[in-house]
Amino acid sequence: MILFVAYPIVSALAYAFYDWNGLARGEFVGFQNFTDVLFREPYQSTVRNAFINNVIVFFTLMFVQNGAAFFLAYALWREFPLARFHRIAVFLPVVLSTVIVGYLWKLFLNPLFGIVNQTLKMVGLSAWAQPWLGQADTALGSLILVNAWHWVGFPTLIFLAAMQRIPSELYDAARMETESEWVKIRRIIWPLVAPAATIVFVLQFIGSFNWFELPYVMEDLLGSPYGNTDVLALYFYRLAFGSPSTGVADFGHGSALAALVFIFITVFATAMTLFLRRREIEL
Repeated sequence: MILFVAYPIVSALAYAFYDWNGLARGEFVGFQNFTDVLFREPYQSTVRNAFINNVIVFFTLMFVQNGAAFFLAYALWREFPLARFHRIAVFLPVVLSTVIVGYLWKLFLNPLFGIVNQTLKMVGLSAWAQPWLGQADTALGSLILVNAWHWVGFPTLIFLAAMQRIPSELYDAARMETESEWVKIRRIIWPLVAPAATIVFVLQFIGSFNWFELPYVMEDLLGSPYGNTDVLALYFYRLAFGSPSTGVADFGHGSALAALVFIFITVFATAMTLFLRRREIEL
């Protein structure tokens, strides 16, 4: 923990207080790098755009990925037809490398020979075929849906484990009171899986603001098109190690941005955990 976690965090924070000329550390500049990243161009507008994209990613995945995971877990728990097969099929993408998933879906979404556009043309929806990763209106949404496909099995497994711990007597009693599945989900199942939901939501928040591999593989380091898929982790990497266009490394501003993201995630993840734990009691 000291060697691979504590030391890198402390050293990155220390780098943020110095001016850097490539790999050479310059003079001590205090909080200047932090001020530049937050309030000085060209850093300010790029950080703001990347932060907004991270927020969009978080809320979209919160509803799309976690919502689908809950109902998939419920279907598996109720042992709908072919439940064992679907249990494996849902979790299988999770064990795949993100790099493999990124390149696979990059081929699927290719505007010329990708299976998505080819399928749309086969079913008579040629007007819907488009360059999914090449235009600002669909690029970020495409990445979010690919991420949801890749990771939906993980929250599904957590929700399923929580549902399997529900005493059968409670569910049988609810079934005697009402035949509505929605009422049973809202009154019995959801309150009892709330602790699992807390884990899922907090991990989703941390993962959304650390999002890097999939945008990097499916788009590029610049977060194209027009920065529409730029996120904080991509911009940090570009600052610290240099972009393909400039090749200039800036450890000072990159470390400052990394430190700010770390503080933001720590504070809000802690606050979210405390809030959701109180909600568990209310439910």
